[in-house]
Amino acid sequence: MVSSTTPHARLPRVRASELVGRGWLNTGGRDVSLADLRGRVVVLDFWTFCCVNCLHVLDELRELEEARRDDLVIVGVHSPKFEHEADPVALAAAVERYEVRHPVLDDPELVTWSAYTARAWPTLVVIDPEGYVVAQMAGEGHASALAALVDELVEEHRAKGTLRSVAAGEGDVYVPPAPASGTLRFPAKAIALPGGNLLVADAGHHSLAELGPDGETLVRRIGSGERGLVDGGPDAARFSEPNGLCLVPTELRAHLDYDVLVADTVNHALRGVRLADGRVTTVAGAGGQFMVGGVENVVLGVVGGGGGGGSAIRSLVPRDLPPDPPRPAATTAPDHSDERRLGPFDPALTHDPLDVKLSSPWDVVWSEALGGFVVAMAGHHTLWAVDGWKLGLLAGTMNEGLEDGPGAEAWFAQPSGLAVGEDGTVWVADAETSAIRRVTGLGGGVAAVPEGVDVSTAVGQGLFDFGHRDGAADQALLQHPLGVATLPDGSVVVADTYNGAIRRYVPPAATPDVSERASAPDLAGSDTSAGQVTTLATGLAEPSDVVVLVDGEPWAPGETTDAGARIDLLVVESAAHRITRVALPATLAGEVLDGGAHRTQRPVTEVVAGELRLDVPFSPAPGQKLDDRYGPSTRLTVSATPPELLLDGAGTGTDLCRALVVNPEVGEGVLHVTAQAASCDVVPLLDDGTPDPDVFPACHLAQQDWGVPVRVVSEPASAPGHAGSDDPVGQGDRVLTLPLRG
Repeated sequence: MVSSTTPHARLPRVRASELVGRGWLNTGGRDVSLADLRGRVVVLDFWTFCCVNCLHVLDELRELEEARRDDLVIVGVHSPKFEHEADPVALAAAVERYEVRHPVLDDPELVTWSAYTARAWPTLVVIDPEGYVVAQMAGEGHASALAALVDELVEEHRAKGTLRSVAAGEGDVYVPPAPASGTLRFPAKAIALPGGNLLVADAGHHSLAELGPDGETLVRRIGSGERGLVDGGPDAARFSEPNGLCLVPTELRAHLDYDVLVADTVNHALRGVRLADGRVTTVAGAGGQFMVGGVENVVLGVVGGGGGGGSAIRSLVPRDLPPDPPRPAATTAPDHSDERRLGPFDPALTHDPLDVKLSSPWDVVWSEALGGFVVAMAGHHTLWAVDGWKLGLLAGTMNEGLEDGPGAEAWFAQPSGLAVGEDGTVWVADAETSAIRRVTGLGGGVAAVPEGVDVSTAVGQGLFDFGHRDGAADQALLQHPLGVATLPDGSVVVADTYNGAIRRYVPPAATPDVSERASAPDLAGSDTSAGQVTTLATGLAEPSDVVVLVDGEPWAPGETTDAGARIDLLVVESAAHRITRVALPATLAGEVLDGGAHRTQRPVTEVVAGELRLDVPFSPAPGQKLDDRYGPSTRLTVSATPPELLLDGAGTGTDLCRALVVNPEVGEGVLHVTAQAASCDVVPLLDDGTPDPDVFPACHLAQQDWGVPVRVVSEPASAPGHAGSDDPVGQGDRVLTLPLRG
């Protein structure tokens, strides 16, 4: 079958559909039409605020938007996945939270989404100054291609006289919102400090806030409040939307020279904070985002020098050796110069933490059994292990989904919260599958994808199933949980973020017997609570983390508690910009609620039973070509839910076209398609026709995961699909087209 990659080419000229939705944000209250944007290049960004890939694209677009604001308008089209995201108040908060500085169309019914045949979050659509669609791109990694295409369109339409720059005409349609004030702005996570104060990841202020025991009084701030990656003292250091926090074990603080480890999410880094003076040091992350399948994720050394590379040493903190001596304290972030030699990541190796790119680390927790920190790497759906000297993959395949099994085979979906139980179990709030996962078998020291690690699902059904339903764990439903903690009785408390609730799950092994009652709160009715989910509190504004207090003091797993001890939760109410105290009932029983089940509603694509051709078009950007220096430049993986939906065609290959066979006995399901394409800059030629040896071509990786809901039909439609139609399937030709970039 022929490849679906072509040189840079424009789509057939198709008039762009009007932008239709419930309303607009960031426009000063006015509606915006395509006529208002005529004469400028327009990029539609189809996004949903739960999606970490969409957040990556927002960050990719920032530099382009600022540099070309006179000639370019970016319009966010918010097409929600979860029910909570359809709430206009929640959307307005998300636009502020993520510093979206362009107009946003609220599209809760997916009207504009359907008009542009979007099939994945995120999707970008480029419209030229005359109002015609010229390109569609799905997924991440398109920043360089988009910049090249925008520049090409600007020059073309300037020459034609059809370009209208803001500086030469009317004002910008973007109207910034009024600035907000307050001690906290979209706080993400919190921990209790020695002495009773709280340290809060104040994501909206790009800093850490130390609060008094009341959760309100500001003691000090660590970080300047400006977005960035800068090491140094508390007034000079910079973060970018920090999230997870973890206290370093007392015995390791002197060796590591920091007391708190911070998941600095948008910087794709881990930062160490020394509480004595507030100094911040970057301790993991090579600069930039890890791109799945990329060939520039690990520092192999410096050009002309040695060093770098991976180690086959399996243990990060050997139990029979003392830790290495501490690193010198850095005064600025590490110098990530262009002279570094970069290469692909090998999951079988561990690396220096500063030699590996990370991807949106969202939370971090210390595991005594592991002898290191566990990191929830939300950006590529994995868990990692790290200490001060080595870092490696702990569990996950970098595929997004809900798959249990050995750590090397398990699938996560944006893991965002972590907690450790007294028995060493690591509990994971797996946000995009609305699930709580259990990770066991971490004993024996840290290793790269260690044997014995097992991942199982305690609560959750999959990527598109969510709701607020209590009861038996295998039937209970959550909605995009971001935080998790353990209680003294061994049960698990969940910050059920999009339900605005605190939930409790009692593992079967968590029901204490008579001999254990002296060290755990009284659990009336606990003999019937095992394996159940209940609701402890509702009416909260996007709770994202929980700190457990016992008799007013911070509690940690392993600490004993008296029978009848009072338990309070300090809940990080992110969308309310505050810390809220929730007192738990003495029985911890909670309510049993049923708010119903929901499933993500997207247009269903009809496919004909039998042979179906999958086509994923990809065109390198102007000035780029396919990059086959390290092997095949493209990769395509196909699977289905249920697996029986496909009789043939599942698996991984290098061609972006694939012959599928759809099972006529399966009425409906989801096709899961993952595509990657690598391109590089074209090296200019010298006068003698040879490549310029002083120019090293930059690599660019585009990637996307689609989950396409399909309905199997027996007869094809009378006419094939076409660009701009409501159905991407050319059913007369039995073709399903999912543009990666075309």
